[in-house]
Amino acid sequence: MVDEIEVRDLALIRNASFAPAEGLTVLTGETGAGKTALLSAFKLLVGERADASQVREGSDAALVTGRFFFDARDTEGTCVERRVASDGRSRVRIDGSISSVRELASLVGPRVDLCGQHEHQRLLDPASHVEMVDAWSGASVQNAVRAYRDALAQARAAASELDRIERAASTQGARLEDARFTCERIDEVDPKEGELEELEELLPRAEHAEALAGTAHEAAEALSGEGGALDGLNAAIAELSRMGSVDTRLSEYADQLAGAAITIEDVVSDLHRYRDGVDFDPAELGRLQERYGAIKGLLRRFGPRMEDVFAKRDEARELLALVDDSEVRVRRARQEVDEAERNLAACARTLSKRRNEAAPRFCREVVKQMARLEMGRAELVWESRPLPRERWTESGPASCELLYRSGAGLTPRPLRRIASGGELSRVMLACKVVLGEADGVDTLVFDEVDAGVGGAVARSLAQVLADLSRTHQVVVVTHVAQVAVLADRHYVVRKQDADAPETQLVEVTGDERVREIARMLSGDASEASLAHARQMLGEVDEA
Repeated sequence: MVDEIEVRDLALIRNASFAPAEGLTVLTGETGAGKTALLSAFKLLVGERADASQVREGSDAALVTGRFFFDARDTEGTCVERRVASDGRSRVRIDGSISSVRELASLVGPRVDLCGQHEHQRLLDPASHVEMVDAWSGASVQNAVRAYRDALAQARAAASELDRIERAASTQGARLEDARFTCERIDEVDPKEGELEELEELLPRAEHAEALAGTAHEAAEALSGEGGALDGLNAAIAELSRMGSVDTRLSEYADQLAGAAITIEDVVSDLHRYRDGVDFDPAELGRLQERYGAIKGLLRRFGPRMEDVFAKRDEARELLALVDDSEVRVRRARQEVDEAERNLAACARTLSKRRNEAAPRFCREVVKQMARLEMGRAELVWESRPLPRERWTESGPASCELLYRSGAGLTPRPLRRIASGGELSRVMLACKVVLGEADGVDTLVFDEVDAGVGGAVARSLAQVLADLSRTHQVVVVTHVAQVAVLADRHYVVRKQDADAPETQLVEVTGDERVREIARMLSGDASEASLAHARQMLGEVDEA
């Protein structure tokens, strides 16, 4: 849900704030006042493309900030910011952190549906028809969709594996010889996991064994040999201990040096064990060097890492095994393909059956709403045509579409062929009402959905929008008073004509709202139109 939007230097807007109600919010104003600019702000916040022409003339950048609450447990909200510079560059921040337009679109886009004169063209895409029916149908169809898609993925994987095995089985010539050479060369050395690292640790010690043993021996002698460090240290301890009876501080020093002497003696013992443990074996050294050289040779040919060497050996072994056991493997892979296809066919039948049961019910509900919108005897009809197996997609095994019939006895035809813009807007609105909360959208923004309507149609349209606002946050740009009087919150867009034209956004209540409704009714604020406006608002309050 949109909590608040702030707009700066966008089109004709210098600075404006917009806080829609949880239910129905309307935007009204004279034609050309700048209502489109606020819709542009919405589009920027949902991640649509930015344009440098949107920046207010004379400004360096346009800035749109919005705060959204995504569920009832969300108490802090999420703040998003979209900045469009005059050079066309766009910057995004989400809760203060730098983000991308793609991240913005994935976060906010699914929550806000812009249903304008151009956006309702999505209704012309049959793929959207399937999405609506699936969303409305609930778990029955959605579970079938998931099962079908899983089965389709398994069938594709099985077919891909069969193709791989068949291609490998038919491998001949240089590729097969290369695989044999790879196996023979690597198996000849037969490297083990972690062996290279172990050699890199052992080899330097083996190569310098004599020097290492000699160094340890010399260090031990320097510490404990005749005239070594321990002799001098022990002499100092004895002298300090002797005079400790005179001054206890000297006894303390003697104790400290005694601890050091014990540590040195321990080190000397360790050095002797290290020296004795060094084994200088020319034969072993030669073996390690030869082994290291062989493994490095594999790295040069099949590397650069040991993981690459092992992977190439595994690939070569698998290829050779496929060739050797080709008949068995191909037969097994074909059986898996057949099993996957049987499972897929069963899932496809279930999905088609459930969709074809649910879709007519969805159409009947939409038709009820269309009747409320004074669309006469117009109908939506579900059409499902099975597709050949090779044309099955993630959407399903059939070509599905909502067809439009403007009157009884007429042939249903695709919406894109016969529905006018006004009809499309009302069909879309009817679908939104039927979908209710199933569409997963929090906020619906309607731009001129009431274009060209009046009288009874306008009253019906207003009531449908009010009903929709019970399940969604609804924002409507309207010129129809019957819609405006039902709003929970009413904003007026006004254009200030000056040296630099500016659009202002003002929330109206009380007498200001009455005057705006009167203007929408008759174009002026005469006593008759004001009285009519008060009457309409009063009827809403009484209801």
